[in-house]
Amino acid sequence: MLERKAFLPITKQDMLDRGITQFDFICVTGDAYVDHPSFGIAIISRVVEAMGFSVGIIAQPDWKSDTDFKIFGRPKYAFLVTSGNIDSMVAHYTSAKKRRSDDAYTAGGKAGKRPDRALTVYCNRLREIYGDVPIAVGGLEASLRRFAHYDYWADEVYPSILVDSKADLLMFGMGERSVREIALRLSQGEDIHSLRDIRGTCFLVDPKETPLGAKECPSFEQVCKSKELYAKACKLQYDYQDEVYGKVIIQRHGNKMLVQNPPALSLSTQEMDEVYALDFARAYHVDYEALGGVPGIEEVEFSITHNRGCFGNCNFCSIALHQGRKITVRSHDSILSEAEKLTKMSNFKGYIHDVGGPSANFRHPSCKKQEKNGLCMGKKCLAPTPCKALDADHSDYVSLLRKLRSIKSVKKVFVRSGIRFDYLLEDKDDTFFKELVEHHISGQLKVAPEHCASNVLDFMGKPHIEAYKKFSDKFYKYTKQCGKEQYLVPYLMSSHPGCTLNDAIELALFLKENRIRPEQVQDFYPTPGTISTCMYYTGLDPYTMKKLYVPKTAEDKAMQRALLQYFNPKNHEIVIKALKIANRRDLIGNSAKCLVKPLNENNRSGANIQWKNQSKKKPKNRLKSYPKTKR
Repeated sequence: MLERKAFLPITKQDMLDRGITQFDFICVTGDAYVDHPSFGIAIISRVVEAMGFSVGIIAQPDWKSDTDFKIFGRPKYAFLVTSGNIDSMVAHYTSAKKRRSDDAYTAGGKAGKRPDRALTVYCNRLREIYGDVPIAVGGLEASLRRFAHYDYWADEVYPSILVDSKADLLMFGMGERSVREIALRLSQGEDIHSLRDIRGTCFLVDPKETPLGAKECPSFEQVCKSKELYAKACKLQYDYQDEVYGKVIIQRHGNKMLVQNPPALSLSTQEMDEVYALDFARAYHVDYEALGGVPGIEEVEFSITHNRGCFGNCNFCSIALHQGRKITVRSHDSILSEAEKLTKMSNFKGYIHDVGGPSANFRHPSCKKQEKNGLCMGKKCLAPTPCKALDADHSDYVSLLRKLRSIKSVKKVFVRSGIRFDYLLEDKDDTFFKELVEHHISGQLKVAPEHCASNVLDFMGKPHIEAYKKFSDKFYKYTKQCGKEQYLVPYLMSSHPGCTLNDAIELALFLKENRIRPEQVQDFYPTPGTISTCMYYTGLDPYTMKKLYVPKTAEDKAMQRALLQYFNPKNHEIVIKALKIANRRDLIGNSAKCLVKPLNENNRSGANIQWKNQSKKKPKNRLKSYPKTKR
């Protein structure tokens, strides 16, 4: 078992044992403390420590009391606060807004160790206790709520999280560059309110101090009143998130102006190597052992991140607004060094579980012009069809995987994070495809066609189903050639904006025709900041401003979800109801073309299904209770 000194201090005694009387920075996180580079707070805390600063960790403080927040006293420079690896509301609630019974980022998987809207709650407690102490926030909850945004759980438009949290500075995206500059300048005596030129940060100022030349979004007040203006704001925010041509973006919030500086510059390969070479314990803190450990580490403990960013840019994904679309990678030497460290861990069994990232098979820019000109504004590299300028080449990834396979103590190297099959198909050399099938799959490969209806896939920002069919044919061809029994497991999404009942029926027929029986189906989840969430709230495509159908009622969602599992006897009655509503009675019967048999007394489930129509509920108006902030 690792010793306590392998981790950063989490108790007063740890602090005293290291001879520290006051920490330079104190990190507050909504997750249990896991010192592994897959956890954002671990990277940020280790980056700050590597600069020579002392850092303490307050993990999952009891927000109902002052005690945990006072454990180390006031930091010399600032509190650095995050809700954890994911948005706290997503951690707590399913897409149906039902409370989850567990939490993978808490010791023992126990739910309830962080509050709803954790970032806001933590920052407000720190303000109450320490007054004007400098507070900088980061992580996914901060990053995706940096502008006025639709909050699915409250069904209303919220202001920037800077307003409600009362934090001084917000770091969005990958925060290594931003936090280094913040830490350095605070240590040199600068006031946190003067740090207004750091890329990758947001802050609030008096309107008269608004920087010149900025791109202005419709204000918080305007996007609360007008869904058209909300959609226009969303488009502008996405259009200028490129690190090459990105602009300062501003949005009025009452008597304050929100200012977002351009995104931070991506780390170079050398800089990424340096981050991942930091002295991580690569484990959850020893104090959690008696509680059963932290489940969230299981998927990543023996996994390696080799890249960041994703030019796939799916509309329902948050990566474009958070990590960005530019691909950055680590060197082979850095990745091999990490693999060697894994082989020396006492519980390593010879299997590297993943060598990936947001999209595993991206190792270079999608085209040659990106370094100079950035990624094309308002366009996608792969959808609806691959760009003619796309440079699809897996040779570097193949070389890396071969090197990892050759390590003496490694039995198998898996690729489990997302493979962009549409990108893979564009590579004229099938070497990677063949080696993926032969060496890097553990019986099943998860891929994400998401749907089959072309109009739905367009709203998702995904390639059309023909690409998946071509990929599937090749996959099973190469699987047969290498004498293995392996299967594709397609991820599918129901109820995405733009998906009608007829589209869901089309998908059900596709699944039947291709003998696909998904065990799980994901309902669309309107998480903060995505283009698809904008579509869900406004009923508009922000890039065309055309109206689209949005399935919102519980009944509509239930029917679409059930159609994707039409073969499940529990869904029999609701599938028949859906087919009747869609005037597709031809699919009810005993013939091979039908989805379900007619109902009779023997096949009735007897389920008493009730739906609550949520579409009639009007969003609340935050304008009446809008808090005016003062510095």
